[in-house]
Amino acid sequence: MKNVILLIICTAIFGYHFFLKDREFPPEPSPAMSAAAPAAPQKFQCDGRTHCSQMTSCEEAQFFLDNCPGTAMDGDNDGIPCEKQWCW
Repeated sequence: MKNVILLIICTAIFGYHFFLKDREFPPEPSPAMSAAAPAAPQKFQCDGRTHCSQMTSCEEAQFFLDNCPGTAMDGDNDGIPCEKQWCW
C-alpha cells in the first residue's frame, strides 16, 4: 500500500514538472504596456475636397485617395492620383 501511494506522489510530481512548470505563460501586462501609445497626429484630414486642383502635393492627393470617400483624382483607376498635376 505504501508503494502505491509513493508511486502516485512521484507520478504527480513528475507530471507537474513535465507538463506545467516548464510551460511558458505570457506575462501579465504592466500598466505601461496596457496604455496605448498616443497616435501621431495626421498630416492631412478629410475635409470634403475631391479634386486635384484642390490638393497641394502628391502626398496629400494620395492621402485623400486612400482615406476619403468620393474623390475624383484617379481617372484611370491605377491607384495614382493627380498624375497630370502632382504625381508624375
